[in-house]
Amino acid sequence: MENEAFKQYEIFDAHAHIFPQKIAEAATVNIGHFYDLKMRNTGISEKLTESGEKVGAKGYLVFSVATAPRQVHSINSFIADECSRHSEFIGLGTMHPHSEDMDGDFRQIEELGLRGVRLHPDFQEFDIDSPEAYPIYERLEGKYPVLIHCGDKRYERSAPRKIAAIHRDFPKLEIIAAHLGGYERWTEAQRYLAGLDNIWYDTSSSLPFLTKPTARSFIENLGVERCFFGTDFPMWRHESEAELLLSLGFTEKVNRMIFSDNIKNFFKKALDKEKNIC
Repeated sequence: MENEAFKQYEIFDAHAHIFPQKIAEAATVNIGHFYDLKMRNTGISEKLTESGEKVGAKGYLVFSVATAPRQVHSINSFIADECSRHSEFIGLGTMHPHSEDMDGDFRQIEELGLRGVRLHPDFQEFDIDSPEAYPIYERLEGKYPVLIHCGDKRYERSAPRKIAAIHRDFPKLEIIAAHLGGYERWTEAQRYLAGLDNIWYDTSSSLPFLTKPTARSFIENLGVERCFFGTDFPMWRHESEAELLLSLGFTEKVNRMIFSDNIKNFFKKALDKEKNIC
């Protein structure tokens, strides 16, 4: 049953992990171990939509990450298949900087109708501003956005300053800097990323760790018009994450922007209701 507090808003989750049924439980457990955090759910499509229904979610940006080049094509096919079964999904593909056939990987993403690429430098073990990653950005710039995991105080691979370096070298590349620009490195994200064009942000795995005044200040500084609501499912529940956003005290207009308007404008063609979303 949908929570009454959310009925006035159209909600789109811009950060959701999904996995094939046979590996979903193990993959979810591994993510929990990696971050030493309790996982609230299992990362399969049915559990995602079940959680989203509690806030009346109308759409989801879904993806998975190839931790080895050999996984790229099977993961992209899986995401495309899930999009064909769920019209409310927008799918991002995966690429890997160590791939021996990056042209083929990129061509598959185009042929499957996926809407961009998801990278997780910590899981994939590469620096986002390294020469090995630049061929990915060269293929994406001006064509597809890239959603990049940012931050984590344990590593330097995806430090916010490195997002700024990518932006400097690929100014037309549309980057979604996850976790308000830097999980556990939110202050650094403010310093390096605020005000940069073609960079967007999501709220995933950020609001539970910040005070309300700090979270609101960070979002305002990065730009409410550039911010997307995201849950980092299966790590967090939609209901608790949406309640946290509402608790920041933004106006209804700003809440609508963050909950859905911004992401809908970003993926305007993909969200054409007369087309299959994926």
